[in-house]
Order: sequence, then structure tokens, then C-alpha cells
Amino acid sequence: MKRFLLATVALAALSAPAAAADLATKYPVKAVAVVPVFSWTGFYIGGNFGYGGDKFTLDEVNTYYGDYYSAESRSVNSSGFFVGGQIGYNYQFANNVVLGLETDLQWTNIEGKYSENYATYYGYTSTFNAGASVDYFGTIRARLGYAFDRFLPYITGGAAYGKTALNINSSYYGEGSDLWSVSGSSTKWGWTVGAGVEYAITNNWTFKTEYLYVDLGSTDFSYFGTCCGGSVNYNDIYSGSVDTKFHTLKAGVNYKF
Repeated sequence: MKRFLLATVALAALSAPAAAADLATKYPVKAVAVVPVFSWTGFYIGGNFGYGGDKFTLDEVNTYYGDYYSAESRSVNSSGFFVGGQIGYNYQFANNVVLGLETDLQWTNIEGKYSENYATYYGYTSTFNAGASVDYFGTIRARLGYAFDRFLPYITGGAAYGKTALNINSSYYGEGSDLWSVSGSSTKWGWTVGAGVEYAITNNWTFKTEYLYVDLGSTDFSYFGTCCGGSVNYNDIYSGSVDTKFHTLKAGVNYKF
């Protein structure tokens, strides 16, 4: 009897590891998959298009024959489309704050024109035409945003530059006639501020919309004419400035490296 009991215990001890091995084989432990978190960190390049405009403010001082003085201020509505590209870099911190630097360049037809015909003393008539435009503009801006995974709202601001052009002509018909004009262009520096939102469609492609207010400062001008070709001549000196400020709204895409 004792021999039978000892043989039973020994058989049970030998079969326990095999049973444990069978259980491990039948019920494996599955690994938990880790979902990668999107990050805005990296360089990017892209393109955009948009629409802009506001008012060009034309301030002019007119001196006749050295002693007669007049001053006028005119607001010229401006508008136009633009298209361009941008390049930049973002860094996303552990707390989801995103800090970036971006520069862009836009080719545009934003312009405004003003025309006036009016009568002067003794039935003499005069015309005045003015036009101002922005041929291109660009910005160098910092961006500060907060990432909600693939959605990034941000504020932005920095320096702005652009090529502005001016064309003014005036005519006078009376005892005689006279025409005089001034035109020219220059590259101006100013500032810009705005805000936008950007969304990551894939890990590499993003879509954004952005508003910017651009102030390129003022462009000074002056020109000289002699009126009127009859028995009395007047030396006319015109001088003034044109303020170039406009709003922009654009949409664009970026490729993130």
C-alpha cells in the first residue's frame, strides 16, 4: 500500500510541469499596441493664396507761387489677390506649446486708384489722378500656438517688407494748359500681426488659414510744375506721402519633413 501511495505522489509531481506548459501554450499573453502621438516639431515648406486690401491714405501739400498754401488728404480704397510660398520651423514642447519661425513672400496686385475732375476760378478746369499699389510683400514672423493633437491654433507677428509703387498726375486748363506728374517705386519695411489655425491632414501634409494685418509705413513724394502758359505763371510745388496698410486673408498647405 505504501509503495502504491509513493508511486502516485511521484507521478503527480512529474505531470505538474507538463500541465503548466500546456496552460502557457493555450493562453498566451498579448502585447498592448502603443499609438504614436503626432508632433509639430520639424521643418516645413508650402504655398498659399489669398486676398487683401484696405485703404491707401494720400496726404498732399500744394504751394502756389511761393505763398499760397493748401493741403488735402484722400483715402483710396485698395484690393487685390496674391499668391506665394512660405518656409519655417516648429518646435513642440512637452506641455504642447508650439513655438515657430516662418518667412513668406507674396506676389500681389493689391492696388487703389483715385480720380477727380473739378472746376476752378473763371471756369478753369483741373483733373487729379492718383494710383498706389503693392507689387510684392513678405514677412518674417514668430508663431506661438498650442497643439490639440493635430489641430494648432496660433498667433503670429514680426517684420514685413514690400515693394510699393505710386503714380500721380494732374492737369490744369485755363489761360494755357499744364500737365505734371510723379511716379516711382521703393522697397519699404514695416510690421505685421495676425493669427491662424493649422490642421495636420497626414503626418506630413497640413492645411492652414491665416489672417495678417500689414503696415508698410509711408512713401514720400514731391514734384514741381509751372502753370499756366498764359500771361501769368505760377510755380507749383507738390509734396506729400502715401500710407500703405492692408489686411490679408489666405489659405495654404505645408509639407512637414
